[in-house]
Amino acid sequence: MNPPTTSIFDLSSSEKLQLVEDLWDDLAATPDAVPVHDWQKQELARRKANILMNPESGLAWEEVKRRVRSRHDR
Repeated sequence: MNPPTTSIFDLSSSEKLQLVEDLWDDLAATPDAVPVHDWQKQELARRKANILMNPESGLAWEEVKRRVRSRHDR
């Protein structure tokens, strides 16, 4: 007799979040193993060049957090 199978979709929200966190931590432990596509590298290079040429176009991390939190009432 086969044991009943459980899907990740049957997990509670907190269990799903824990799974995502565990997966993220596992990936973060070996960042060189995570593939980065050429288009992603090009986009990062474009953004870096833009911020170097126009430093005033960027936002401080504290400002980014403030805007996100105000948008989501937190």
